[in-house]
Amino acid sequence: MTHIESSSRRRVLAAGAALGAGALLPGLALAQGGAKKFQGVTLNVSTFSATYPKLLQQWLPEFEEATGAKVNFDAPSFPIYNQRVDLELSTRGAAYDVVNVTFIYSSRWIGSGWLTPLDDYLRNPNLTSPDFDVQDFLPGARAPETGKDGKLYGIPWTAEALLSVSSRFDLVAREGLAFPETTDDLLRVLRVVNKKERVAGFVSDSHYGWTFVPYLHAFGGDVFRKAPDDLFPTLDTPETVAAADFYANLLREFGPDGAITYQPDQVTQALKQGRVNFADAGQLHLAQLGDRNTSKTVDTLKFGLVPKGPAGRFPGTAVHGLGIPAGSKNKEAAWAFIQWALSKQTTRRAVAAGYGSPARRSDIDSQAYRSRQVVNGSDLAQLAIDSIELAQKSGHMKYRTVSVYPQVDQQLNKAIALIASGQATAKQAMQQAQAQSIAELKRSGLSL
Repeated sequence: MTHIESSSRRRVLAAGAALGAGALLPGLALAQGGAKKFQGVTLNVSTFSATYPKLLQQWLPEFEEATGAKVNFDAPSFPIYNQRVDLELSTRGAAYDVVNVTFIYSSRWIGSGWLTPLDDYLRNPNLTSPDFDVQDFLPGARAPETGKDGKLYGIPWTAEALLSVSSRFDLVAREGLAFPETTDDLLRVLRVVNKKERVAGFVSDSHYGWTFVPYLHAFGGDVFRKAPDDLFPTLDTPETVAAADFYANLLREFGPDGAITYQPDQVTQALKQGRVNFADAGQLHLAQLGDRNTSKTVDTLKFGLVPKGPAGRFPGTAVHGLGIPAGSKNKEAAWAFIQWALSKQTTRRAVAAGYGSPARRSDIDSQAYRSRQVVNGSDLAQLAIDSIELAQKSGHMKYRTVSVYPQVDQQLNKAIALIASGQATAKQAMQQAQAQSIAELKRSGLSL
């Protein structure tokens, strides 16, 4: 193929992709003189760095070609993103046109009126394609993006669930035991299989404000008295102390060396190599265990829901979406970007590229997604859906959407590490976490 032919082919492909992007967006008729609808508009988009935003960044030229808009796409780390956007939204500034509606900040950002309700855009056929189908997004994923006024403020791009796994379930089955359904079952199984074939029993990501809380709830405790309305911490109740003692003991008695320092990728690698048997992790990480090129435990894996405790089962879930700041000067173009970024065509394309945490039901039910989510007989997609539906019904994840949770989150991280390392009893550590959480919340201006 000559250079001229190659260049011509690239132009044809680019034009085809742009035409496809344009077909997703109504009202893009050329203005007078042949200008595109958003010619001259510069959109400032910001999310944290993650798989889906990285895919969108690759495909941006198609949106720009179809609309005429120029997109500045910023994707810093999670903590830096949240710090920047929280500050900008609080000033009602115009620096951003599209932002990620971060799960742990959604209540603050929506409740403060810092985001634009999307209902009018969704109802307008001149702005929204009938194929967009907002009802296709999981109800449990739309719930955190919805304000008390019933209006939708973000369109979800990810719906993550915390699940349980046994990487060496063969060791469990060999003893005639089943996958643990309850916290008592988990303890019973770990006592039997721990250190068998030099495999440690249990480990988890040391972000205990995420991994421990399902156990806190399972024992009948809670983070706050009644989030989001009553944010008085409840970290020193008998139920919470019992949960902390139970969970820290899993790490102390059954964990590998350095268990309290494990990060998510270390947990994934330990499971892939069969160095640790049981863990709780998000399905995005757990799906990696099914990769035969990198995982030694593909044929011995089994997955399940997080275990039930005396008070029931309370899986952790997290949802992130794209929204429009109230201060944006380019709201119509911002909505066009969100509609393109989360159209059925784009989300389906992301799934085909290997994206593992979609929020559309049609993607979750697709063969392309499901075929990769069934690992050694366990259906991760269905387990994630069940977890998200449980969270929607119980409302237990409201603790994580309030603006002050990050302060309490840090105290939970410290407390579990202190107990697991033997530096404090569960009662001492949780009383300390309670006192420090109250102090932190008061410093943030919260009236308790």
